[in-house]
Amino acid sequence: MRRLLSARRIVIKLGTNVVSGADGTLSPERLEPLVARVASLQRSGVQVVIVSSGAVGLGRGRLGLHRTRTDDLVTKQACAAVGQALLMHAYERLFSPHDVRIAQVLLTEDDFMARSRSSNLRRTVEKLLKLGVVPIVNENDTVSTAELESVGQDSKTRIFSDNDRLAALVASKVDANALLLLSNVAGLLRLGPGHDPVDSCIPYVGEITPEIKALATGGPSRGGRGGMITKLEAAEIATCAGAIVIIADGTRPDILAALFRGDPVGTVFFPATSRMAGKRRWIAFAADVRGLVQVNDGARQALTQRKASLLWSGVVRVERSFRASDVIAIAGPDGREFARGIANQGSEEMPLPASAAATLSSTKASVLVTRNNIVLFENDHDDQR
Repeated sequence: MRRLLSARRIVIKLGTNVVSGADGTLSPERLEPLVARVASLQRSGVQVVIVSSGAVGLGRGRLGLHRTRTDDLVTKQACAAVGQALLMHAYERLFSPHDVRIAQVLLTEDDFMARSRSSNLRRTVEKLLKLGVVPIVNENDTVSTAELESVGQDSKTRIFSDNDRLAALVASKVDANALLLLSNVAGLLRLGPGHDPVDSCIPYVGEITPEIKALATGGPSRGGRGGMITKLEAAEIATCAGAIVIIADGTRPDILAALFRGDPVGTVFFPATSRMAGKRRWIAFAADVRGLVQVNDGARQALTQRKASLLWSGVVRVERSFRASDVIAIAGPDGREFARGIANQGSEEMPLPASAAATLSSTKASVLVTRNNIVLFENDHDDQR
C-alpha cells in the first residue's frame, strides 16, 4: 500500500450501488464519509478526480421508475438527464461544508478517440486540479449511448463500456498514480472447488493473466452496468499507464480511511513493470479502430519477435477498409487480433499480388504501419516504453 500512500494524483470511481440505495435515492451514509476523506486528501496536497456513476439510477428514482428495470434506451437517456442534475447538486451540497469546489465533466467516446479532443480534455482537467477543484466525471449519457447500450456486448468493441473503463482511461490520460474502483464487491474473489466465487479476496495481483481473467465470473451488479471483467479491463489499462489499482467495497463507510491506513482490504493490482507510452496507450485502448487486416505467419513473427514494421507484403486480406492515419486492428492467420497500429496508407492502396515485388522495391510504399506506431497485445513488454 506504500504506492497508494505516496500517490499525489488519484482517480476514484464510485459505482451506482455506492452512490444510491435500492430505492433509487442518494445514499448520504455512504457518500458523506467518502467526501470527507476526499476533502482531507485534497488538504494534504493530493489531487483527486471522481468518476461517479448513479445518474441513471437517481433519475429513475425521481421519475418513479426505480421499481421496474427499464431497458428502453431513450428512457435511460431521459433518466440520465434528470439524474445528472441531482447527482451534481448532491456533490455540491456534500463538498460545500469542506470548502471544496467541484466541476462537472461529461465525456463521450469521441473525447478519447480524437487525439485533439483527448489533448483538450487533459489540459482542462489539469487546469481544474491546479485550481484546487475536484472534477466529477461521468459519461454524457444524454447524448452518448455507448455505455447505455454496452450490456451483453463485447466491451473491447467500445472505448468505454462502463464507468470502470472510463475511470481507467481518465487515470491514464491525467497520469494518475492510483485508481480506486469502489463498488459493492469486496475485490477479486477466489473460486471454490465448483468454480463458484467464495467469500475470500485475492489480496495482490502482479499481472493480469488469462487465469486471473477466468476468475471474473458473473454479470453486472444490480443497479450497475459493470461486472468484474470490466474492472479487470480497467485495471489492465491503468496499470499499463503506471498506476496502482485497487478494487474494494465502497459501501463500507470507512473504506477510504482503511485504504489510506494501509489496511489489507480489497484487491491490489501492481503497475506494469514497463510503462506504456502515451501514444501507445491511445492506440491500444482509446483510439477508434476503423480497419482490420489479416496477416500471414511470417508478418506476425516479424512483428512479435523482430520488432519490425508491417509491410503490405505480409497482409493476406483487408477485412475492414480504412484510410491513411486510421488506427487498424492486425489479426494473425487464426483471425485473432494481436496488434493495433496507425496506418500510413488507406486500404485502397493495397498492391495487387502481381505488383507486390515492384512495391517491395519502393520501401516507403511497402510499409503499411511503421514500428513506432504499432502496439502488440502479447510478447511486447520491452517495446512498450
